[in-house]
Amino acid sequence: MSTLTVLQVGPGTSTQDLGRPGFSDTGLGAAGAADRGAAALANRLVGNRPDAAVLEALLGSVTLRSDAHVVASLTGAPCPVTVESADGRVRGAACFEVVTLAPGDVLRVGTATAGLRTYLAVRGGLAVEPVLGSRSWDSLARLGPPPVTVGDVLPIGDAADAWPLVDAVAPPRWSAVLDVTAGPRDDWFTPEWRTVLAGQVHHVTPDSDRVGVQTTAARPLVRAVTRELPSEGVETGSLQIPPAGHPVLFLADHPVTGGYPVVAVLTPASGDRAAQLRPGDAVRFRVLD
Repeated sequence: MSTLTVLQVGPGTSTQDLGRPGFSDTGLGAAGAADRGAAALANRLVGNRPDAAVLEALLGSVTLRSDAHVVASLTGAPCPVTVESADGRVRGAACFEVVTLAPGDVLRVGTATAGLRTYLAVRGGLAVEPVLGSRSWDSLARLGPPPVTVGDVLPIGDAADAWPLVDAVAPPRWSAVLDVTAGPRDDWFTPEWRTVLAGQVHHVTPDSDRVGVQTTAARPLVRAVTRELPSEGVETGSLQIPPAGHPVLFLADHPVTGGYPVVAVLTPASGDRAAQLRPGDAVRFRVLD
C-alpha cells in the first residue's frame, strides 16, 4: 500500500470524509469536512469517489513525504505549495491544480494566505482506519481517527473511480455575505430581527472551532419569547442565538440538539464559506425570502 509520511503539521489537522450520518438518535453528530464544497472539489480533481477521505489542515502548514507515485490536489484556503524531490530539486506547485509526486518527493504546504481550512486529496483517498463507517475526526465527540501528528504514516486507499480530467480549476470567488433562510424559531425574536441580523457587520470571535463560529456585533438580536426552549434538534448551518443575542453558526461537529432558539439556517454554500472564517473576520448576513 502506498503511503504519505507526515514530516510537519500544524494543530487541528485531521482526516475527514462525508461524515457518519444516521447516529443522531444516539447523540452523535455526522461530523465530516467543515467546508464540504472544498473537500468535494479536491476529490474531483484527482478522480476520487465523493466518499474518499481527505486531509483537513487548519491554516495549511503541513509537510508530507510520498513513498510512491501519487496524484494530489489542494483546495480550500489557498497556501504556497512546493515539491522537493529526493535529489533536493524544488519545483513550484499551487492550490487548485493537480500535483504529481514521485517516490521520495516532499510536498510542502505553507501557511494559508486567506481562509482557514485547506483540503488535501490524494488519488485513492486516505485509508486510515474508519470508526463507525467514517474516517472523520469528530472534535466534539472525540471520536474517529485522531488528529494527525508528526511521524504518522497515512495509507492511500483505492477510492478512485476516474482519472483527472483537468490540470487546474479557478479558485472559488470569496464572499463576505452569508445567505440564510428564516426559521425555525424566528418567531421567538422581535420583528426587527431581520434588520438587526442583516443590517450590520458581524465579527468572528476567537471562540470558534469545528463545532461553531461565534460572532459579535454592535446590536444583539432581541427575544420576543423569553421562556426556556426545550432542547430540540439542530442542523449544520443553524444560527443559534444564546442569551447575549449574537449568532453562533453551527459547523460540522455541532451538537445534535440545542436549547437556544435557531433564528435562521445558512444555505449549504454559505455554510462552506462560514467554515473558512478566521477570528476577526467581518461578515454580513442576507436573509432570503
